[in-house]
Amino acid sequence: MTTTIIVGGVAGGASCAARLRRLDAHHRIIIVERGPHVSFANCGLPYYVGSVIDDERKLLVTSPQSLTDRFALDVRVHTEATHIDAQQRLITLHDLATGRTYQESYDNVVLSPGAAPLRPPFPGHDLPQVYTIRNVPDAMRVRQVIDANAAQPLRAVVVGGGFIGMEMAENLRHRDVTVDLIEGSEQIMPPLDRDMAGLLQTQAEAHGVRIHLRHMLSGVFSLASGGVRVEATGADGEALHVEADMVVLAIGVRPESSLAKAAGCDLAERGHIIVDAQMRTSQEHIFAVGDAVQIRDVVSGQPTAVPLAGPANRQGRVAADVIVGRSGRSAQFRGTQATAVLGAFGLTAATTGLSLKQCRSYGIEHAVVRLHPGDHVGYYPGATPIHLQLCFHPRTRRILGAQAVGEHGVDKRIDVIAMAIQMQATVDDLAESELCYAPQFGAAKDAVNLAGMIAANHCDGIAPVVEIESLDSSQDLVVDVRPEPMQPAACWPQAQHIPLTQLRDRMHELPKDRPLAILCNVGQTAHNATCLLRQHGFDARTITGGERSLGLLGACQET
Repeated sequence: MTTTIIVGGVAGGASCAARLRRLDAHHRIIIVERGPHVSFANCGLPYYVGSVIDDERKLLVTSPQSLTDRFALDVRVHTEATHIDAQQRLITLHDLATGRTYQESYDNVVLSPGAAPLRPPFPGHDLPQVYTIRNVPDAMRVRQVIDANAAQPLRAVVVGGGFIGMEMAENLRHRDVTVDLIEGSEQIMPPLDRDMAGLLQTQAEAHGVRIHLRHMLSGVFSLASGGVRVEATGADGEALHVEADMVVLAIGVRPESSLAKAAGCDLAERGHIIVDAQMRTSQEHIFAVGDAVQIRDVVSGQPTAVPLAGPANRQGRVAADVIVGRSGRSAQFRGTQATAVLGAFGLTAATTGLSLKQCRSYGIEHAVVRLHPGDHVGYYPGATPIHLQLCFHPRTRRILGAQAVGEHGVDKRIDVIAMAIQMQATVDDLAESELCYAPQFGAAKDAVNLAGMIAANHCDGIAPVVEIESLDSSQDLVVDVRPEPMQPAACWPQAQHIPLTQLRDRMHELPKDRPLAILCNVGQTAHNATCLLRQHGFDARTITGGERSLGLLGACQET
C-alpha cells in the first residue's frame, strides 16, 4: 500500500488529501497538523474578530473525525513533523499532547506548512498586548479582549496596511474600537497602484481610521494603566506616539520552510520552497504546496510567492494528481497571477496580473488605460462608479493586469479579466467579450468592454492615451475640452480651454508642431476630441482617466 504523509492541513494540505482519496481508494493518507484544527477558514479570521461571523465553529471547514469518516484519512492533530530523512524516507513526528516521538515511513511527503506572521524583535514584541492573526485561537484571543471590555472604548494599533491589516482595521471599527494604522510605505495596500490605494485610504479615514504612512514601528512599551505606548518613526525622522490597549501585527508573513530545508530541499532567497510545475521539490518524493512555496508569475515569468487560498488549493490538487501518476493539464500548475480582492469600509478593491508599478519595475513594455464607468447603466437607480485600470502590451496587445475599486461589481469585472489573462487574451478579446447585460447588472458596453475598446484604440493609433506621469510641461500642451461652465482644470490651470462643441471651429488656435494632451472629467469627451484632432493632423492623445484620475493620483502640477 502506498503511503503519503501530508504535513499541514488548512487549504493546500486538506485539498491534496481529499483529491488523493478520490483518485485512489487504497492509498494510505496521513495528515499531521501542529494545531488543534486540521482545516479552517483563515481568510475569515478578521470577520470573527469583528463579530460578523458570530461563532468560531463556523470557521472550521471540517473536523478530524469528518475527514476520517468521509475519506478514510488518518488525521493527527497536535502533531508536529520535526525531521525528514529523505534518503531513508522516514519522517519523525512529535505528539504535542503526550510528548511521544516516533517515526513513520512514507512513499511521498507533501509539505503544506504555510507561512507565519512576521514578528520582528522590536522592543515589546513579546508583550501580551501584541497579537498576530494566523489561526482560530489567535482570533479568539483578540475577540475575547474586545468582548470583555465591551462597556468601555478600546484603542488598537494595526501595524501594516495590506489585506490583513485593512480587514482587521475594518472589523475593529465594527466593534467600535479606535484604530490607528501604521504603514511603512507611501500608501496602504502596496499590491495596488497609488490611485487605487488612495480611494481605500480616503474611505478608511472617513470611517474613523487614523492612517500614518511612511512610519516604521520602533517599539511597544507597557504603561501602568495596563495599556501600551506604541512608538514609530516617520521617514522624516518625526516620532509618533500612540497609546493603545492592543497592537495587531499585519506586516507580512515568512514561509515555514525549516523542515524542508533540513530535508535538503532547495529554498529561494526569502526562504520559500522551490518547486516545479508538478509541485515537486528538489528532493525526490517530497512535494510542497501553499504559502511556503515559490511559484511562477504567469504574466511576467518571474518567480514569486503568493499567500492566497486559491492557488494553495489548486497546488494541492496538482500534487495529488502527480502522486497517483496522472499526466496532462491537471498535473501541471500553471502559475499564479495574484488575483485578489478586498472588501473594506463599503468599498471593494480587486487586482489581477501585474500592477503598473510592477510593469515599470520589471522593465516590461506597457501602456495603461484608466476609466470610471458605472457598475450599471446610469438611468437605472443606484449606479455607482467603478474605477478601473488596465495594463497591456502596446505591440502584442496582450493583457498584463488590471485593478478596480468601487462599491459594486468590482469582483465581477476583475474575474473576467483574470480569466482573460490566464488564456493569454488581448485587449481585442475584452472589447469583444459577450457579457451579461440587464439595466440593473451592467451596460451594453460593459466596463470590461470599454477598457478593451479604449486599449485597442490606443494600439491602433485611433485615439492614443497618455499617462499624466509621462507628460512634459515644457513640451506637451494640455487642452481642456470640457464645456464652458466647467471650472478650469485643477491639475493644469494653464491648460488651453476649447470646449468640444467649439473644437471644429477653433482648432486653428492649436499648434500642430507640439504634442497635445486632451483633458476632460473622465476621458470620454477627450476621446472624441482626440479622434477629431488626429484626423486633422494634430499629435493628440487623451489623458487617460481624465481629471478624475489626476485627482486620485495626486498628480497636480506645481504652479
